[in-house]
Amino acid sequence: MSKRIDYGNLMHSAMRGLIRHVLQDVAADGLPGQHHFFITFSTRHPDVVIADWLRERYPEEMTVVLQHWYDNLIVEDDAFSVTLNFGDNPEPLFIPYDAIRTFVDPSVEFGLRFETHDSDDDDEDDDIDMVDDDPDTPHRDAEVVSLDSFRK
Repeated sequence: MSKRIDYGNLMHSAMRGLIRHVLQDVAADGLPGQHHFFITFSTRHPDVVIADWLRERYPEEMTVVLQHWYDNLIVEDDAFSVTLNFGDNPEPLFIPYDAIRTFVDPSVEFGLRFETHDSDDDDEDDDIDMVDDDPDTPHRDAEVVSLDSFRK
């Protein structure tokens, strides 16, 4: 057992699982109501599979939209694949969940942002932020709350 609980990686895994679960529901039943997704992913991820012309056009990251037209949505444990239309040119995409940088459903103002950065000890940490599409919402710094304030 490690010397500490790695909450960052546990949250990372849970949020990727949430995306997988949502995509499984969509694959089975289609997009409900006005729901649609903006998914930004790293095109540099070694397991991402996209057409060469897309990789040339988007060498760092790419945002795709699952809304009106998509086909062959297949959801796996570690990745999903989907065919999207790019200017009347259907292209298959294979996207591992750990390549995803943002997942946003603007119809309900829900989003997740996954940022990676190198720490001082050269381990890669993942930060997970909730994305709020409302520009009028003020952003607050994290605050430390004493557990004593919740005790009766």
